[in-house]
Amino acid sequence: MTGCDVIGGCPSDYVSLSIAILSFSFLLLRSTLPFVFHKVPRPKGSSFWLPTIHIIASFNLLLSLVMSLHVVRFHRTQWWQSCYIWAVWVNGPLGLGLLLSSRLIQAAHLYSVFVKRRLFPIRSYISLSLALLPWVFWATLMHIKQPLNNRCHTGSRWAVPYMCFPVLYIAALVGITGAIHHIEFKFNELKDLWRAILATVLSVAVWVVSYVLNESHEEIMWLQVTTRCLLLVMASILVVAFFSISFSQPLVSVMSLNKKESFNVKTMGEALGITDSGLLSPNDPTLDVVPNEPLDKLLLNKRFRLSFMEYADSCFAGESLHFYDEVQQLEKIPVNESVKRIYMVRHIIEKYISAGAPMEVNISHRTRQEILTTLDLAHPDLFKKAVNELLQLINMNLGKDYWSSMYFLKYKEEAAMRSSDHELEQVNAWNFSPRLSSVHCPDDPFYQDHIPRDSPSLDTHGSYLQ
Repeated sequence: MTGCDVIGGCPSDYVSLSIAILSFSFLLLRSTLPFVFHKVPRPKGSSFWLPTIHIIASFNLLLSLVMSLHVVRFHRTQWWQSCYIWAVWVNGPLGLGLLLSSRLIQAAHLYSVFVKRRLFPIRSYISLSLALLPWVFWATLMHIKQPLNNRCHTGSRWAVPYMCFPVLYIAALVGITGAIHHIEFKFNELKDLWRAILATVLSVAVWVVSYVLNESHEEIMWLQVTTRCLLLVMASILVVAFFSISFSQPLVSVMSLNKKESFNVKTMGEALGITDSGLLSPNDPTLDVVPNEPLDKLLLNKRFRLSFMEYADSCFAGESLHFYDEVQQLEKIPVNESVKRIYMVRHIIEKYISAGAPMEVNISHRTRQEILTTLDLAHPDLFKKAVNELLQLINMNLGKDYWSSMYFLKYKEEAAMRSSDHELEQVNAWNFSPRLSSVHCPDDPFYQDHIPRDSPSLDTHGSYLQ
């Protein structure tokens, strides 16, 4: 193995490569299995793209280290094997920079939503681009100055300033986390965030020292082999630790495959523990429907609302009813429980209000912008205008046809059956204990009730009466 410090292929290199492959495989499984097992719909917007960017950046970081540190033996004969591609661009802006920036933006979202009580004012792709600018500027400068040698080393003159970037980004992440320490989260986001930051700080500290030593002492064989192994192992730990931050997917977080409990939740209302947010219970009352009554009053009854929702879904126009149903769940959360309300509000906005949402509702642009730019996500009347607009649309488009549909007939039949069952339960609950009567003859209507089973025959009836 002489010379493996230069051309790669040391036993420790293959050990670190195996750890990197296992770490990335675990990352993929952890990000996809909750969706596969629990059938949660794929989110849209930053809730989906930021974790996806994290996975892409993790792959870029690990691959760039393998290519630039000579972990595997190969000869640089092609242009795509250039040190500036892997050690500068893929390792910097597309790897470590993208990884730290995506998590920093998510922490900023967390601070904005739960501390400032407003949605993050800048679009995620814009804020992520701004966070990446220092990394792009540094990579451009290195590409112009050409400080790398044929072994992809720059020396301490360039390595030390470059390592300031991850240190500053981690410090910013710690600062944002410290500002939200007083929030009592529902899904342990703060606990997971601190745990990930602790693992990240330790990993980055070892990573920075190893990187500087690897760049500045390329003449020491054992140091090159050791630092190369440490760089890849610490990067593997870093990408897994960072993905343990759960605030990007709260509903998936409570359905973790590692927990012994079975979280059979399908809605955010169930995950938050909102009463009556799941399926119908036998105690839910049945409403005697009168078509002339206002629809907003009829929809307050859960059984009628679900029947109307099924009809709307059959007409491919169920978004408004689903939105109304989740707003009703939101109103069951007390106003003083602002954190729970913010969870539910953010879920409703991402699912129904944001442009391109999975079930985007048809409301006016002005109402939509008032919701998206609100200064208080926990405000009790946040969706009041949207609900009023949608109720008018439902009345015009669905209200009249529902009364002649099979869904209303089915609802009436179920209501009649429940009413009959209720009356039967009341009859069965009456007290049928024997009652005394002043008339003791066969015409007595209660006669059979209080004749003993071993009563005498008709011939001895007189003695019985005596």
